[in-house]
Formats: sequence, structure tokens, C-alpha cells
Amino acid sequence: MATTTPVRARARPNPVRAVGIGLIWLFVALSLLLLLWMVLTSLRGSREIFADPWGLPDPFRLENYTTAFDSGFGRAAFNSVLVSGSAALVSVALAAPAAYALSRRLNRMAGPLTMLFILGLGVPGQVLLIPVFFMLSEVGMVDTLPGLFLVYVGIAMPFTVFLLTGFFRSLPGELEEAAALDGASPSRTFWQIVLPLARSGLITAFILQLINNWNETLFALALMQSNDNFTLPLVLARFIGEQQYKGADWGGMFAGLCLIVAPMLIMYAWLSRRIITGMTLGIGK
Repeated sequence: MATTTPVRARARPNPVRAVGIGLIWLFVALSLLLLLWMVLTSLRGSREIFADPWGLPDPFRLENYTTAFDSGFGRAAFNSVLVSGSAALVSVALAAPAAYALSRRLNRMAGPLTMLFILGLGVPGQVLLIPVFFMLSEVGMVDTLPGLFLVYVGIAMPFTVFLLTGFFRSLPGELEEAAALDGASPSRTFWQIVLPLARSGLITAFILQLINNWNETLFALALMQSNDNFTLPLVLARFIGEQQYKGADWGGMFAGLCLIVAPMLIMYAWLSRRIITGMTLGIGK
């Protein structure tokens, strides 16, 4: 007797899901078009921009980038790289041992300390601005790059510890138990076993803090006073203010925007998969 295999019913298309996917792709397309327009506009003159905002560069005005560098963007780029990169590196280096200890709950204070770091995520920067300014002024670190570096490290700690705590909890504890049976000390286990396994999480935390420090404006605006210590967002704000009196150089302004956006955009595009993996590994723990 012949047997018949049941025919599976085709899944009905979900209109809500289709609309959601369409809106996401529409947002992606608009974002890419806006980015392309910004790059093309940075290669045009102000008169050309006002005459035809959506036109193509003809000719390409590469001198807009020279104007941006002469307006202080070169020095500010060096300051941003120095402060943002070092602060992100130090914040991850300090947060990793703390997050590991909190994830393993080595003592009874682990729970309250974890909650303290979580509460730190909810403190707005505007609340910290005045106390931080007076604290740095007492030690003579206002308008200094080391002072801004300390601020960036401090405000990065709650989120970095929170992120790495969840990541360390996703790592299997059996490896640490095997290392302990082999006679490895807790510090040696952390440095030689746990940290190599947590490389994705550490890189994710570093990149996220680097992007946040690169774009930070509030504390830099309040603490930095001399042009030699300005970061890229401050130089852009000053450049826009100067153009109101000298005549708006929109091509130079968009060139400055490209100098700010391009490094972080390239880094995120290069490491986006690693960032997403590092942020989601500890989500279920």
C-alpha cells in the first residue's frame, strides 16, 4: 500500500514583518544617501551648493580639506586620537579585572557593587559637569588633555564594567576550575585563560568607548579653553562660528564633518560583526 507524505502548508506572509523590513532598508538607504551627499558636498564651493544643493562637484574642490586643516582640524585630530584612544584603552584595562571579579561573585560585596555600577549608567553628564569642573580646577587640570583623559575614563567605567560583566558570565567556568586543579593562581587564570577568551568582548568595549570619546562634546566644551587643546567637535563648532562673520564656507564645513565622521565610520564598518557578537554573547546570562 502506497504511503503519501503530508504536504506542509506554506507559511503565510506576515505583512507587519514585511513592512518592518521595508522600513529598515528604507532607513539604511536614506542614511547611505545622506552620507554620500555629505562627501560630495565637501568637494564643492559655497556658491555651487546654494545654486544646486543636490548637484555633483564640478570641479572637485580638494582645497576644502586644506581649509579645514588650516582651521585647526589637524591639531584637533591628533588631540582626539590621543585622548580618545588612551582613555578607551585605560578604561577597558581597569574595567576588565573588576568585571571579572563581579561576574564570578567572589565575595558578598559583588552584588551591591554591580548594582552601583548599573546605577552609574543612569547619571546624566550634565549633573556631573559642575562637580568635575571644580575638582579639576582644584588640582590645576582644567584646559589640559590629561584632565579630559581622566574625565573620559571616569564616565566610561559604569558602562564598560556592565558590558564586560555580562560577557565574562558567558564564559564557561569549567576552564577556570581545570586551571585551579592544575595549580594556577586566580591571577594567572585571569591573565592567561580568561582574557584571551574574552578578546571579542574587550575589543567591543574598546571600540564603543573610542567612538563615544571621539564624539563627546559636553565635557570638552566645558573644560577646554585654548585652541591647542581642542578636540574635533570643538574645532568644528568654532569653525562654524567663525564662518558667520567671515562668510559661510559650507564646503570647508562639510570637509570638517567628513574628517570627524570618516574614521569612526570606517572602524565600525570594519569591525561591525565583532562588535555585535561581543555585545550579544552575554545577553542570556
